[in-house]
Amino acid sequence: MGLVYSTNPDFLIREQDSVKVETPAPSAQKLMVTIDRRNRGGKQVTLVKGFKGGEEDLAALAKTLKTRCGVGGSAKDGEIIIQGDFRDKLLNVLSSMGYGVRRGN
Repeated sequence: MGLVYSTNPDFLIREQDSVKVETPAPSAQKLMVTIDRRNRGGKQVTLVKGFKGGEEDLAALAKTLKTRCGVGGSAKDGEIIIQGDFRDKLLNVLSSMGYGVRRGN
């Protein structure tokens, strides 16, 4: 909250409301599945870009994709990183989940 001390006896501490981000339905989302090799020591990773919604939903989708591919990865800043080249598999999985998906590079 950033408040250390107040000399005003009538001062009220207001809680900051956390803004909950609504996650659109999968059919309303347009995701792009690409591969990236830059700045990764020669390793390939598959990127899923364009997710709109809360961090919890992003993490849940990332966990599902990592489980389906049987590999590791991470999710942050609206982007899911899957280790390895799984573009075709992710296209099939995401489209079966109802997401609008297209393949990049």
